[in-house]
Amino acid sequence: MTGVLFDLDGVLIDSESIYSEFWSNIDKLYPTGIDEFAYRIKGSNLQRILNFFPDKEIQKDILKRIDVREKSMIYPIFPGVMDFLNELNAANIPCAIVTSSDITKMNNLFKQHPDFRSHFQGMITGDMVSKSKPDPECFHKGAQSIGVPINDCIIFEDSPSGIEAALATGTKVIALATTLKIEDINKKVDKIINSFVDFHVNDMLSVFSKP
Repeated sequence: MTGVLFDLDGVLIDSESIYSEFWSNIDKLYPTGIDEFAYRIKGSNLQRILNFFPDKEIQKDILKRIDVREKSMIYPIFPGVMDFLNELNAANIPCAIVTSSDITKMNNLFKQHPDFRSHFQGMITGDMVSKSKPDPECFHKGAQSIGVPINDCIIFEDSPSGIEAALATGTKVIALATTLKIEDINKKVDKIINSFVDFHVNDMLSVFSKP
């Protein structure tokens, strides 16, 4: 059996630019001194990001700001995603969302797209793991959530830390060129696609035929 593990932001939903703007503004308000801070934290869970701001009062302010932002945030599903998910479901291929987002954000997403959750047999959120990406713990838990060995799974990712975490599992990785330019994506991935438009299960399974 083949299983599929999807990162969320930048893979299934078009939200990376919104988060980049948010964290860029936070870095201006509370400078970290890290070049391209918003870019470097892509794929990290909230707790790991907050560690860059050791002041507890600053952390509280950031949490308030992100709570307000996420409550008003619109989460558009990328074109082609629902067609691909329907195809996976029809083929009885189990899949899971593996995201650094927390359950509050996921509930907001499911309120906007009530039918979205039913397409996934598993879901791992950032508050369910002890180590953030680029550690591969989340993907191992994602594979367990759908009952498929990690080596029989295909992972879809878009961010540098997410791709690094996916590659660390040793399984097949397909990168979405939504967050990074194609030339900036780790060349160790098995396939790079621009979107799920006209992308089908057979296209996905072709990665198993690569040496």
